[in-house]
Amino acid sequence: MDTQKSPLTTLCYIQKDDCYLMLHRVTKKNDVNRDKWIGVGGHFEPGESPEDCLLREVKEETGLTLTKWHFRGIVTFISDDAPAEYMCLYTATEFTGSLIDCDEGTLEWIPIAAVDSLNLWEGDKIFFRLLQNNAPFFSLKLVYRNGTLTEKSLDGKPL
Repeated sequence: MDTQKSPLTTLCYIQKDDCYLMLHRVTKKNDVNRDKWIGVGGHFEPGESPEDCLLREVKEETGLTLTKWHFRGIVTFISDDAPAEYMCLYTATEFTGSLIDCDEGTLEWIPIAAVDSLNLWEGDKIFFRLLQNNAPFFSLKLVYRNGTLTEKSLDGKPL
């Protein structure tokens, strides 16, 4: 049974030894993120809080159980080819467990200094800079037209 996905999602960048755990999306067919590098996360299930979704998605995709995480911001994605998405962005610094194979792509520890050189969405580079600069909790709006970032605003002000 195909149910409509929630417009609410989580995304987490798990940090260890100056690296982020990144997911290279190479497995799914018809994937909007195909060949991109992203963090781990996904859509809320009915009744979940942002933290419920975060913990479930990280466990499903990585096998890891987060023990220390920080809610860093809200990212609003507007696109001409998909419904609006509202993403709760997290970073995590402590976890237990061992990595498992992910059915959505390949998980790899990438040095944080090298993340910007990966095949990322243009808007992801903006929130990586905010994370690296330890920006206070933020609201970032990203508008994509035909796969190109055409509009961006931070805390209600154009960038």
